[in-house]
Amino acid sequence: MGNRPDELRALLDSVARQQGAPVQVVVVGNGSPLPTLPADVRTVELPENVGIPAGRNVGIEAFGPGGRDVDVLLFLDDDGLLPGDDTAELCRAAFAADPALGIISFRIADPDTGETQRRHVPRLRAADPMRSSRVTTFLGGANAVRTRVFAEVGGLPDAFFYAHEETDLAWRALDAGWMIDYRSDLVLFHPTTAPSRHAVYHRMVARNRVWLARRNLPLPLVPVYLAVWMVLTLVRKPSGPALRAWFGGFKEGWTTPCGPRRPMKWRTVWRLTRLGRPPVI
Repeated sequence: MGNRPDELRALLDSVARQQGAPVQVVVVGNGSPLPTLPADVRTVELPENVGIPAGRNVGIEAFGPGGRDVDVLLFLDDDGLLPGDDTAELCRAAFAADPALGIISFRIADPDTGETQRRHVPRLRAADPMRSSRVTTFLGGANAVRTRVFAEVGGLPDAFFYAHEETDLAWRALDAGWMIDYRSDLVLFHPTTAPSRHAVYHRMVARNRVWLARRNLPLPLVPVYLAVWMVLTLVRKPSGPALRAWFGGFKEGWTTPCGPRRPMKWRTVWRLTRLGRPPVI
């Protein structure tokens, strides 16, 4: 973001305190200049804001093509903080113990209250954020990804800019046979926020939802998935301007290119269903 240097420095200090081998760090300035950072932190300054997924893809490439110079990549929001010093070691142990594990989603908690917002638990049964489980997506601002996942299925979808890029990668990873874990013991402190604070939220959420379905779902499931989300959106009774932006994004999702279409296998649909979230919701 470029407007919270103190929070960024606190995050970097929390990464430097991690037990075990030092964690290599790259900071991407996504259309904003970077403050002075520790000498061992690599930096990339982009001339314009290319969006969240494209910015993270730039960070991946800083560790070699597809991140191949390292085994695992952590993605952490610049206003987050790792409260524990064993997070990196727990990640290493998790990936070493489970060769099929491709992605770990951290628990995000408010630093003052300790509360985890329901939307930050990446499953339908989200009432208990302290329960770890296999899941079908992950949180973009606090996660760890095995770099072999990127080598097999590609990076995040640049064109999404904001919203649903994690689910796009998650579905491709699951279709390739990888698993995703939500780990409540891996915590990132992050202030409680509302996603609708972003001006583009409603339009991009709707547009990218359509792109997500067009890119990844078997054809019979595309209208079902989008119809379910349209009903859920209406039930939530957004304001008039928000609803107009949402329908504008929904139309944009159908009328603009969504990128390559690689529909998941029906056995992946069944895997998602067994994991508690069939790809119609």
